Formats: sequence, C-alpha cells, structure tokens
Amino acid sequence: MKMRYSLWPVLFLSLLLAGCDKPQQSTASNEPVAFHPGDECHVCGMVINDFPGPKGQVMEQGAAKKFCSTAEMIGWWLQPENHHENAGLYVHDMGRSHWDTPDDTHLIDAKTAVYVIGTGLKGAMGVVLASFADEAVAHQVAADTGGRVLRFSEIDLALLQQPAAMSHSAH
Repeated sequence: MKMRYSLWPVLFLSLLLAGCDKPQQSTASNEPVAFHPGDECHVCGMVINDFPGPKGQVMEQGAAKKFCSTAEMIGWWLQPENHHENAGLYVHDMGRSHWDTPDDTHLIDAKTAVYVIGTGLKGAMGVVLASFADEAVAHQVAADTGGRVLRFSEIDLALLQQPAAMSHSAH
C-alpha cells in the first residue's frame, strides 16, 4: 500500500515560519504631541497646565512622557537609565509663545534649543529654564531679565538642583 502525503501543509508551515524571522519595523512616531488639560507630570504627578512657562516631553515609540517644565524633563533625561537613543525631546519655543499659555504648535527639539536661566519668570517648582529656537531672542531675553544663556549640553543636575533664587544671576 502506497501512502500519499500532501505537500501543502508542509509548504504552508515553512512559509509561516520564514515570516517569523523578519524584524518588525516600528510605525510609531516620535513627533511631539499636544498637552491636554488633565495631563500630569511624569516626575511629580502635578497637573501640567497648572503652571506657566515652557513644558517638556519625551517621545519614545509613539508614547509621550510629559513634564510640567523644561527643567523637570531635562533633569529626568540626565539620569542615565532614562537615555534612549531613539527618543525625541521637545520643549516650547517661548519666542513664539505666551509665557502663561505655551503654544503646542511651537514645540522644538530640546537638544538644539537655547535656554535662559535666571529670568525671574514664574514656572513650575525649582529652576525655570526658558527655551527658545532663536538664539538672538534668547540673548535679548537674558539681557532684559538679567538671566544667562545656556545650551542643552551645558545643563547638568547640579544646575537644576540649585535653589530657584540662586539661578537668578547676570553672567
């Protein structure tokens, strides 16, 4: 007696297994998203929109971590366990936004932004970092308020942990 085996199940199973070996491409975007009235800060849990000044967000694989200030976002990011290569970091451009209600259509790359510390402007708890896309605008704000201009790479945890009153100095 001859046995006949169908090759279709074997062929189908082979094709199915071959498809399992291919890496999946992420379709999640790291573009910034809008802040909403009920959003809470990833660090302190406070309602983000309860504070004036620029906010921050970290986007990873389409998921947003939102912060009530640029300083809280950068402080979180400076902790080594939070560094992820493909994350997008964003802050409000205060050269194109009102201080009390930053405009989410003007979120910029936090790593290329220019910051002003020591402005005396009110923000969330701790050090207030005003963020700008245009360096000339940042320098003008610093000159007008007695603040000083910093680049992202010049901001460290020691700077962020100083008392808010200490951050107001002309340099």
